[in-house]
Amino acid sequence: MPTEALDVALLGLSHPARRELVRLCVAGERSAGELGELVRLRQPATSRHLRMLREAGLLVVRRDGNRRLYSVDFARLARVSEALDELWGAKLPELKRAAEARAHAGAAARPR
Repeated sequence: MPTEALDVALLGLSHPARRELVRLCVAGERSAGELGELVRLRQPATSRHLRMLREAGLLVVRRDGNRRLYSVDFARLARVSEALDELWGAKLPELKRAAEARAHAGAAARPR
């Protein structure tokens, strides 16, 4: 995946509400109104987040009359996952050990 495309996708996933919208769409199509209710966003905020996710290529939209139905672009999500694996996939166990060692050292240094 080109760096620019990965940057756009990661920016799309950088907000907790947008991650929740993607998570909800993994199960299948959902209307914009339903998504807004489930994430407890007002309509303008829901629209902004959904637009950003569409522009990032993470969600696709289908019109059904006057409704817009959103679903995950699984191929795009897989490419994002692959790009992240290339970035640090082999290093994750090492990063985990370093983070755990740091947390352990910090806990041991605190007065009781």
